[in-house]
Amino acid sequence: PPPVVHGTKTAKVMTIGQAPGPTEVIAQRPFNAGSGRRLFQWLGRAGFDEAWFRSTQAMLAVTRCYPGKGKGGHGDRVPSKEEQALCRPWLDQELALIQPELIIPIGKLALGLFFDPRLTLEELIGTRHEMDGRVFIPLPHPSGASTWPNKPDNAARIQRAIELISAERVRLFGGS
Repeated sequence: PPPVVHGTKTAKVMTIGQAPGPTEVIAQRPFNAGSGRRLFQWLGRAGFDEAWFRSTQAMLAVTRCYPGKGKGGHGDRVPSKEEQALCRPWLDQELALIQPELIIPIGKLALGLFFDPRLTLEELIGTRHEMDGRVFIPLPHPSGASTWPNKPDNAARIQRAIELISAERVRLFGGS
């Protein structure tokens, strides 16, 4: 199947997820299923309209193709180091071409591209970082299978991240 990439070269915001899932491959649209509903609930709370965001911003992934089912057939398999390395040149070129001002890495795999992989979600979610002239605001993976976002302390971290994303939206696009 073809890779799932979505965005415009004039995007100011870029989300980077792990990899497309099976429904994303069929629809040719990132964050198309349950994870997308939760992600766009979060982005909606930050003031972004889903249709506008999808048509004007960039939604990419660490790897470009569906990696297949995980062991035992439950969930999606995490892309291997080799798969990540194979796809990295495309992501690097997209970053260079688009030059986003705000990057929202989503989930541990995407966070590992920009942050020390020893840092935990608890240490990263709800924080804002400036690196190489860009702002980074991490989010956890919005998978419905993950219980991490449901814990009260983590929900508060996500709310703080949403507030930070909202402030960046105002800075980049105006409005309130």
